[in-house]
Amino acid sequence: MPRTDLQRPQRTVHVAAADAARQRAPVGLGLDSAAVRARMVERLRAAGITEPHVLAAFAAVERHRFVDSALVNQAYEDTSLPIGFGQTISKPSVVGQMLQALLEGRPMPARRPVRSDAGDSDTAPVLRQVLEIGTGCGYQAAVLARLAERVVSIERVGALAEKARANLAACGVHNVQVRHADGRLGAPDLGPFDAIVSAAGGDDLPEAWLAQLAVGGRLVAPGAEVRPGAQALLVVDRHAAGCARRSAGDVYFVPLKFGAE
Repeated sequence: MPRTDLQRPQRTVHVAAADAARQRAPVGLGLDSAAVRARMVERLRAAGITEPHVLAAFAAVERHRFVDSALVNQAYEDTSLPIGFGQTISKPSVVGQMLQALLEGRPMPARRPVRSDAGDSDTAPVLRQVLEIGTGCGYQAAVLARLAERVVSIERVGALAEKARANLAACGVHNVQVRHADGRLGAPDLGPFDAIVSAAGGDDLPEAWLAQLAVGGRLVAPGAEVRPGAQALLVVDRHAAGCARRSAGDVYFVPLKFGAE
């Protein structure tokens, strides 16, 4: 029997377009309330996202600020939504699955509390420098900004890169650098990175990503199709002697493309 429980961050384009056709933004929903985000976090916890740093980051980031005004009433549902240019913002559960895989089982060194450009003054980031492939509208980058001292995020669509920069700035997130570039190349001038996460997948991982992953670092990305409509979520840990790979479930992401546009 075909599996029906795959996590799918993308929606069918015509369905997304129909949602985007709504003209009026809802009012009076209190979407900036912490209680709204707390309910989303509880649903994520029930779905198996239990890493405390990840849940805290979800509780802090206002997802409705990263979606079109006509769709804000769906911002805290576990659904993907169109963000323009044929792309969508991933489901919260998919973002959570990726970030939990990024942190799960890793040692969390104690850090002196530092001022976080992403938010609270007493936040102590658990990661130093993260490379994100596929910025989209900037939501996952904003969540990562709560976990890391610095995030470098690469988006191949120039208009989306600009949109993400504007969204992040409007939310007061200043520890994310968005680059308009070919994500397959990474950011060799800024590496190595102790974490790399990709929102696009292909038949194999680009060698540039592995070369930019620090010893002790971890990479999480969709891999090759394991069957039609399903990709393995790959987790790669770099050790001094080489890389170890494992699978952390099934996902389905857009293809990883060459070049920038």
